[in-house]
Parts: sequence; C-alpha cells; structure tokens
Amino acid sequence: MLIRNAEKADIPTLVALRRAYLQEDLGPLTQAQEAALQARLPGYFARNLGSCLHAYLAEATGQTAAIALLLVSEKPYSPAFPTGLTGTVLNVYTRPSFRRQGLARAVMQHLLLDAAAWGICRVDLKATPMGLPLYRALGFTPPGGDYLALEKYVK
Repeated sequence: MLIRNAEKADIPTLVALRRAYLQEDLGPLTQAQEAALQARLPGYFARNLGSCLHAYLAEATGQTAAIALLLVSEKPYSPAFPTGLTGTVLNVYTRPSFRRQGLARAVMQHLLLDAAAWGICRVDLKATPMGLPLYRALGFTPPGGDYLALEKYVK
C-alpha cells in the first residue's frame, strides 16, 4: 500500500473517485448531474488542488483504491482556532473491493498529520454510519458548545 498526495496528473482519477462516491451516497446520477460533474470537477480540481484543496490517495495492487479530500479554510482569529486555519474532510471513499483493509484509516492518518504540520487547528467532517467507527477511533467527536450547526441551501 502506498499513500500519496494527488497531483494535477491525477485529476481524471479524482473525478472518477468523486463520481463513485456520489453514486454510492446518492444513487445513480441523472444525465444532467453527470454532465455537471464532467463540466465542473476537472476545473475545480485544477484550480484548487495543492492550494486550498489536498487530495490523499491510497494505491494497492497497482490501482488507486481510496481517497480523502481536505479543504483548508482561513477564518478570523478565535480562541477555538488561533491560527485561523480549519479543515473540512470530504469524499472519504474506498473502492468496494478494497474495503476493510485499513486504506481509509491510512489516508485519514496522512491527512491529519499534514493538517497538524500546517497549523490547522480543527478538522471537521460529516460521518456516514459506515465511517463513524473509524472517525471516532481517530479522535473525532461531536462538536461541543452552545452553537447548533445549521445549513441553508441558497440556490
């Protein structure tokens, strides 16, 4: 097993793994969704990979088997994140034939080591039931405090 940071040459693989993740999470994509994915993702990865977006790949038996994305944000100072840097984990996905081999754990450990080295104070994620045991084992906990996380889709 090899864990590595993705490069621009990996963009087609990143798109394919994002598609696989979305299809497993949401079900088959419509033609319009597939067209949007193909139109938007390559450019998104080209613009952001290596700056605010970091992609971690696990390779096994000569294939890319797992992925995790880290989106880095800079926020105003707060005692909760004194460097202002926070990270959001996205798209943790292992191809079905490679599951239960520790690949998701390995890419997440690599991601977390980089986050710490870069001064990222807090890393957050949304966990699926399948991923929850892994994230808890890695030290993730529900957010504390008096604030309730909310969201609103504006478009």
